[in-house]
Formats: sequence, structure tokens, C-alpha cells
Amino acid sequence: MRVIAGKARRLILKTPQGYDTRPTTDKIKETLFNILNPYLADADFLDLFSGCGAIGIEALSRGAKYAAFVESDKAALECIKSNLKHTKLDSQAEIYPMKVLEAIRALEIKGKVFDIVFMDPPYNSNYEQDVLFALQKSNIIYCDTIIVVEASKQTSFDFLKDTQFRVFKKKEYKTNQHVFLEKT
Repeated sequence: MRVIAGKARRLILKTPQGYDTRPTTDKIKETLFNILNPYLADADFLDLFSGCGAIGIEALSRGAKYAAFVESDKAALECIKSNLKHTKLDSQAEIYPMKVLEAIRALEIKGKVFDIVFMDPPYNSNYEQDVLFALQKSNIIYCDTIIVVEASKQTSFDFLKDTQFRVFKKKEYKTNQHVFLEKT
């Protein structure tokens, strides 16, 4: 796992041992950031279910001004801290060592608002539904915030009809997908 582009390009990132996290492959990460690049300059980026922090770090490396990382796994949190220090991007980041729904409330209290939200919850867990319902009631997103959900290819987004979000782009890969959402 490495940073693909930007000021931390080519730096190797640590990942937690085991199978609890699924690091996004370089090819999929490159495709994701080719889509997000026009929106990254000076963006505030929220990385939910951060794992080792690779997506938020890539965003910072490519020009985001700030990233918040939300992760509850202790081994993954240590990787995020180490990776931010190694890439020298720690001064632009905050880590929230808690569950995602708790973090949304904590970010509301701090008055944080994000231009881009990325979430990569455990596949086939329905967490994306819970998080999106929480986000639509939250003040941590703008009306034009881009929300990206990484999910298994089998994940249904039919529940979106009951939300204020709509899919404006979908990118499918071999086993997973990125679903890009905006508020309606």
C-alpha cells in the first residue's frame, strides 16, 4: 500500500495485520481520485471507517487542506497515526477513535463541515444506510458535499429513495463499487 500521487507520492503506508480491513488497491484508488481530483483543492475531507487511513492520506497528498479520520479498531488507529507521521501530513489531520455514528455527533459539536465524505464500511453490513440517514440529519455536510460509498457489488442502494440523496455516478469494479451521492 502506497500513496499514489501528490506531495507524499510513493511513500509506503502501514496496514493492520489480518483481514479486518480491506485496503483499497492502487488501481481502484487511482480511479477514485481521478473522479475526485477536481474537488480536492483546499477541501475538508472526512474518511469514515478509515482502516489504515490510505484514502484520507491520498486526499491530503493531492491537495485537500484537512482530513478527519474515523476508526474504532485499535490496530488500525495505530496505523493511521504512523502513516500520518510518516507522510508528514499529521498537522492537517484529526483522528476520531470512535464508532462512526458517535463521530458524526462529535463533529457536529465541533462545528466541522466537509466538502467530501468517503466511507468504506464492512461489506454487506448495511452500515451505509445508517450512516447516510445520520448524515442527512447532520450539519456536517453542505448541500453540495460529495459522498462516496465503497461497497460490495451486491450492496443495494434501494433505500436511497427514503433519503435526501441521489446517485450521480457509479463506478463498478470486479468485486466492489464506488457510489457517488449528492443531496437532492
